[in-house]
Amino acid sequence: MASPTSPTHPKDPGFQTNMEVDYVINYHFADIDRTKATEEFEKLIQALASVGLATEVRNGNEQSVLIFTRVASEQHLFGEVYRSRVRDWINGVRAAAPKRETEEALREEPLYEAERLRIIYQLITNPASDGGAGITPREGEWKRVDSVFALHNHTYNKAWIKKWSTQWFLTPDDIDDIRNRLGEKVAYYFAFTQSYFAALIFPAAFGASAWLLLGNFSPIYAIVSCLWCVVFVEYWKHQEVDLAVRWGVRNVSRIEHKRKGFKYEFEATDPVTGEKVQIFPATKRLQRQLLQIPFAIAAAILLGTLIATCFGIEIFISEIYDGPLKSILVFLPTGILTTGLPVLTGILTNFATQLNNYENYETRGSYDDSLTEKEFILNFITSYLPIFLTAFVYVPFGTVIVPYLDIFSLTVRPFAQNDKQMEVPTTGFVIDPSRLTKQVIYFTVTAQIVNQGMEIVVPYLKRRGLNKYKEMQIERAAKKGGAVPNASENDEPDEAAFLARVRKEAELDHYDVTTDLREMVLQFGYLSLFSVVWPLTGLSFLVNDWLELRTDAIKICVEMQRPTPWRADTIGPWLDSLAFLTWLGSITTSALIYLFSNNGLGPDGSPHEIKAWGLLLTILFSEHLFLVVRWMTRLAISKLDSPGMQKERRERYLVRQRYFEESLNETANLPAMGDFNQAINRKNLEEDARESSLHDSTVEDRFWTRQRGWKETATVGKSFIANALGGEKDKKAQ
Repeated sequence: MASPTSPTHPKDPGFQTNMEVDYVINYHFADIDRTKATEEFEKLIQALASVGLATEVRNGNEQSVLIFTRVASEQHLFGEVYRSRVRDWINGVRAAAPKRETEEALREEPLYEAERLRIIYQLITNPASDGGAGITPREGEWKRVDSVFALHNHTYNKAWIKKWSTQWFLTPDDIDDIRNRLGEKVAYYFAFTQSYFAALIFPAAFGASAWLLLGNFSPIYAIVSCLWCVVFVEYWKHQEVDLAVRWGVRNVSRIEHKRKGFKYEFEATDPVTGEKVQIFPATKRLQRQLLQIPFAIAAAILLGTLIATCFGIEIFISEIYDGPLKSILVFLPTGILTTGLPVLTGILTNFATQLNNYENYETRGSYDDSLTEKEFILNFITSYLPIFLTAFVYVPFGTVIVPYLDIFSLTVRPFAQNDKQMEVPTTGFVIDPSRLTKQVIYFTVTAQIVNQGMEIVVPYLKRRGLNKYKEMQIERAAKKGGAVPNASENDEPDEAAFLARVRKEAELDHYDVTTDLREMVLQFGYLSLFSVVWPLTGLSFLVNDWLELRTDAIKICVEMQRPTPWRADTIGPWLDSLAFLTWLGSITTSALIYLFSNNGLGPDGSPHEIKAWGLLLTILFSEHLFLVVRWMTRLAISKLDSPGMQKERRERYLVRQRYFEESLNETANLPAMGDFNQAINRKNLEEDARESSLHDSTVEDRFWTRQRGWKETATVGKSFIANALGGEKDKKAQ
């Protein structure tokens, strides 16, 4: 399956060097005339030069040019690094300010690759007010800048994939290496997935034992599973902080950059910094955010209607219809869902994006977090609603609902031989309780395998097909005499292989780590919500996630452009999603145990057998127990120490110690107390008397001028002692 850009071609000269290129800018000019294109291109080059970047340009594919950039002066880069670190210190990311001598500071804390690339990327994309060139791909005046990307290091990529494919567990050094190469945001994803994978060993082993010895819907397994979910989420919160301290990015989320699409209403003076800041009223944003409520309701209705309709059709065909082609027609609802659900989800996602734009967030971080929360609502509905319908609608209320499913006979009427084959039986209809287990197995095994294939195989086939289509177009145009000149015609021989590789990387997709995080969080949801139905869920996920870590590494190296190394100190709003799924899991697990406590048969479609008070009491007890256990777990984990927390305390201690020593050094330079002593003689006494007569003296002044210095205090004190002891001797003598 190796692609032309795969690190499995290390002997290709195009993979041996990156020509000291920092970033490549892909500029398309197909939709404008030559005059405007040349003017815009010249402006682009000037903007890059204004921030200290050297440039080279080469032909790209399909009326585009590739602009290669690198820092013209390392000293200029070191200055940007120093400013970045000072900004970190001001915002509380660093415990101590970096040394003013830049070279000394870089010797103590060397510049790692991801930091270098991040700072250069910010030089390219930050607005001019922040010292950048203001080149934002696909936005505003730079909408023809298709992408700004760093080149893959294929030598490193090959070693990376080879190493990971031969080891079972990733070590902290492996995660640190990702951080140094790809940045903290990507490293957090791999750290989370590795922690999740390691934690899955227990539920996998215990789940397999429970499946063999206790069966499905075991109360013992349910309690252990809920406890494991709580411990894992709380421990990851602790580990997240530890990683942030270790990587020097704790509180980095405080450093926010203005979003280009932000529209302010007025300017005001910041009471802290005294700077002019752009303001959009929080009350107005809150009013706009309230639109999320009808959005969530509308999404639930639309997606729920589609899923419920397909669910009803599937029940009708599989359990009621008794005519020709039943074995084929049973896949009809799957086809409808596979076709309609992505379309509807895409429409709702686009609407969520428009709503997010309307909410007018000031920073990119807050914008992304809000959009992630909206997308999670859609993912929650599409991922879990089918199982909820089976567990809490079909099984408990099947005998009530099934008679009304004859409305779906329209879907099979063209194939039925007579109406009797589509009639709902009035008696003898039996609910299939195993449907729930089969459905959970599908989502936790089959769907995971399909997703793995979609991540690797589909992008590969898509790219191969697109390349083939382009070749056919070129051949067709050549036959008609209108072929576009080949981009590589004017390449220098010693650059040809390198430029061919860069042109292919320019056509790769952008890597979005949020997509992979979403996948892991949704998988955790299946374990938290429904693993009591099939205890082997943990084992299935353990195998899947070992492959997931490796395939994601391959995906980044082969199928995607090199990610921009953004910093992060958390996995973002997905942490809240994990906490929510853990809480909801305590409710659904207890409800499933109550409903299916009769050897997994459930209510058998008869709702009158369900005692509402018993179900509610079970849910309330489980939820309150969850809250108590979570509090106890947080308290226990907060007592744990870690290398990262020790490092933070050590850095803070060293800062305080340094200030304390500086203060002691200043105190040591002050005159000693003995220097203030003056001899007791007639001249000094007359001087004291003269000063007291010239100035209004208070009782306090007179109190503190009875004795001059410590020597006089010692003399007077000794006389008091001698007199007291002498008086006692006189009394004894008498």
